Amino acid sequence: MVEFEKRGVPTVSWVAEGFIRDAIRSAENFGVPTVAMATMPSPFTNQSPGGVESMVSAGIDQVIQGLTEPPERGPAVDAGFTTITEPMLNFEGKDLLDTMEVMNRQFLEWRWSDGFPLVPPTPDRVERMMAGTTRDPQDVVTTLEPGFGVATVEKIAANAVMAGCRPEHMPVLITAVECISEPVIYLRNKAMSTGPHAPLILVNGPIAKELNINYGVCALGPGSISYANSVIGRALRLVMMNVGFTYPGVSDMDTIGSPIKYSLCAAENTVASPWDSYHEDLGYAPEDSTVTVHFVYGTCELYDFQNWEAEKLVRGFASAACNTVQVSTGKWLVGRRSDPRYHTEEKEHHFMMICPEHAIQFHRQGWDKQRIREEMFRRARMTFE
Repeated sequence: MVEFEKRGVPTVSWVAEGFIRDAIRSAENFGVPTVAMATMPSPFTNQSPGGVESMVSAGIDQVIQGLTEPPERGPAVDAGFTTITEPMLNFEGKDLLDTMEVMNRQFLEWRWSDGFPLVPPTPDRVERMMAGTTRDPQDVVTTLEPGFGVATVEKIAANAVMAGCRPEHMPVLITAVECISEPVIYLRNKAMSTGPHAPLILVNGPIAKELNINYGVCALGPGSISYANSVIGRALRLVMMNVGFTYPGVSDMDTIGSPIKYSLCAAENTVASPWDSYHEDLGYAPEDSTVTVHFVYGTCELYDFQNWEAEKLVRGFASAACNTVQVSTGKWLVGRRSDPRYHTEEKEHHFMMICPEHAIQFHRQGWDKQRIREEMFRRARMTFE
């Protein structure tokens, strides 16, 4: 709608009542403060043809009005979060722990929190965090949608402190922030979707070992062994919220949500892998340190404890990829989107992690990663109905 309006093409957006605030704020953020809307009680999704027809009939007068009369600026709406212009905040309590609790309660009210306790981003802590990078505190790393927040090194460091990061984590975090702002990621869609999109950070090369990023048991889960994974992934989510304004219930309209949105970060298990590493596949040298971010749409566990034959293993994997109801595997069948702003095309690619036991069986039978990809492409088909 926004891109059509910017090109002089009048539009009217059908908006469900639960999304009115989101629609008005989004239109303002994207440069269309006067938005024409036709509101309806609920979305069109999962409605019968007759139900959709009734909803359209009830709102058609709003559509006609929106196309024939100059639209007015949308009604003022509560932002749903708090912005503070003061460079420094002061909190008081009975003691340091009580003061920390006061700060956390206030941050919850302002929506600056992910729901877990935050480490106070004091000037001293933020300064120490920035010691992990040679970049200037005011260097602009990128601008993050949907709120077009300016991500400076200092702002990233403040969120890193709150997440529990250490200074040595900063290079990975800054690179991950750069990754999600790449046009091909289409961050606006990922940040504002009603689906549980979450950034998965994959770290390769020497830095993964230096930072002790877990690549083995429970690499994408909790625990002391996944400390670096947990805090780096959490920091990226906090940056998306507090710099990019991806606030749940305000711009992030995820219908149900998912725990993967708290944190997703891991290193590749190059110790047990029989193949070249992922970053080597992309043309990097083994001694290069790289960060890859892939937005996953949920997760799907590929369960197979009995098959050792490569053909049977890949057949099971492909069956999961054909399940269009399980969007973490089947959504790639839906298609693709283009972004006219950057002339990029977003394709639904799925990131497949194979456990060492399966990888070894594939390798023993002469299968490399490319053959697995080709077999998945060939087998993961559905008849058009």
